[in-house]
Amino acid sequence: MMNDYVVETINDILNEFIVGFHGPKESLYEGGVWKIRVELPDAYPYKSPSIRFVNKILHPNVDETSGSVCLDVINQSWSPMFDLLNIFEVFLPQLLLYPNPSHPLNRDAASLMMKDRKQYDQKVKEFCELYAKKEDIMKPTAGEETDDDEDVTDEETCSSDDEIDGRADP
Repeated sequence: MMNDYVVETINDILNEFIVGFHGPKESLYEGGVWKIRVELPDAYPYKSPSIRFVNKILHPNVDETSGSVCLDVINQSWSPMFDLLNIFEVFLPQLLLYPNPSHPLNRDAASLMMKDRKQYDQKVKEFCELYAKKEDIMKPTAGEETDDDEDVTDEETCSSDDEIDGRADP
């Protein structure tokens, strides 16, 4: 199912792995490649997977320190009808294309986006160049966390109205 992606298991455990994710075309993130850590719960697909960015990304809806993602469809409205391809081909690209600074996990990024869009765009591109180079995608990240206890989705700080509907909040 994930044939078009670079996938690397963590400690040879099939329910924990890293996926190479390319920034969507025609976005600020185009050309960047991120390591996305995926942890499948025992109840998957009835319970949503936990996902987080391993390498740094500047985005209002991604926590700067943990890489946690604020995405309603994963955190609150998950359905067994969804699969991992939905996450990598629809949900994450939509998140990057249409950030929601009204419900941020990264308040600095949200504030910059709302106050100075040109500077925000420039800083996003700088982060892509510094932290999301294609040649570095599957190299071990310094300090890469392997703690199984942390739930990497952040349900408590995400609002239920973070639906992805194809447009950014003003």
